[in-house]
Amino acid sequence: MRLRAVLAVAVLVTGGLGTVTAEAEAQPTPGPVIALGAGGFDFADPEVVATGLDVPWGLDFLPDGSALVAQRDLGTVVRIRPGQPPVQVARIPGVVAGGEAGLLGLAVSPRYWLDRWVYVCFTTASDIRITRFRLSTPQAQQVILSGLTRASVHDGGRIAFGPDGLLYAGIGDAGVASNAQNLASRNGKILRIRPNGGIPADNPFPGSPVYSYGHRNVQGLAWDPRGRLFATEFGQATWDEVNVIVRGGNYGWPIVEGPSSDPRFRAPVVVWPPAQASPSGAAFTNGTLFVAALRGTRLWTVPVRASGQVGTPVAELVGAYGRLRTVVAAPDGSLWVATSNRDANGTPAPADDRILRFTTGERQPPPAGRAGSHAVDAAQP
Repeated sequence: MRLRAVLAVAVLVTGGLGTVTAEAEAQPTPGPVIALGAGGFDFADPEVVATGLDVPWGLDFLPDGSALVAQRDLGTVVRIRPGQPPVQVARIPGVVAGGEAGLLGLAVSPRYWLDRWVYVCFTTASDIRITRFRLSTPQAQQVILSGLTRASVHDGGRIAFGPDGLLYAGIGDAGVASNAQNLASRNGKILRIRPNGGIPADNPFPGSPVYSYGHRNVQGLAWDPRGRLFATEFGQATWDEVNVIVRGGNYGWPIVEGPSSDPRFRAPVVVWPPAQASPSGAAFTNGTLFVAALRGTRLWTVPVRASGQVGTPVAELVGAYGRLRTVVAAPDGSLWVATSNRDANGTPAPADDRILRFTTGERQPPPAGRAGSHAVDAAQP
């Protein structure tokens, strides 16, 4: 017998701002029938892809279907294939961990079959930087962005290639709230750069990598099929957020947190109390935005219509695997979720940290923003 439980929680969905409640239900299904969750995934029966990891953070896929995973505190990258033990393929020189700092985001070039680049975002002793390297020579790091202020908290660190072939990075305010509104600072921002670190000519602020600002700590980036960028953001004490990111948008921190009618700022489309979320990674597939929650120890699922209107969020995996850091839509249509129970804030199980794979039974096309899912101007190095 399978049992799917939908947690009763109150959340604000601010597509036309109002309070909505996910009704509590527990509907047992007899026999072999499986009650599928949001996006058609079977959340009752995951495949455990990897165990014994140390704070897995960034995760992305190579063209052969294997995954690269960044381990935050160790500063290492491991390669994962279902049914095989993880294999270390790189140690990133210069990583200095501590608190929320360390080896954070990881992204595979969308032109990997031509250029073989792997990108990582990490903290050194003096800054946050983004470098790229090839698996054949992992010690030969090429710095493409550096000098961002680092701290033991609010480093952000998620990086991902968008449908436009450009690299986006969520960078936290480094614990200094005023950074977020200061356009001379690159902290408290979502940055957008070319694969070689150059500044795109159509960025909103000439000569600057800043794409949007007024952010506290963005750790999730995901695009829907129409190219809309959704970003998750840690609030301070009242509201965590999901925002739809627009070019040059100001998202209000630290002047506002959560819902706001102030016309100077873009309002979030979903908010949660931090105890129910503390949102990190995000992925979009099957008409659903998936958000990995740390303190909330759950996977939030947010339906998004083709129009962009956001529906009522529903919680899956509540408390089942502890803190969840990263969620990624795989090229084969499955959903991969990484736990974060060894980050000094969780209670690790003997097998932690783990990566879980959830399936629908149907192969899906690669989602927008994934490696190999879009063409990139070959003139961009």
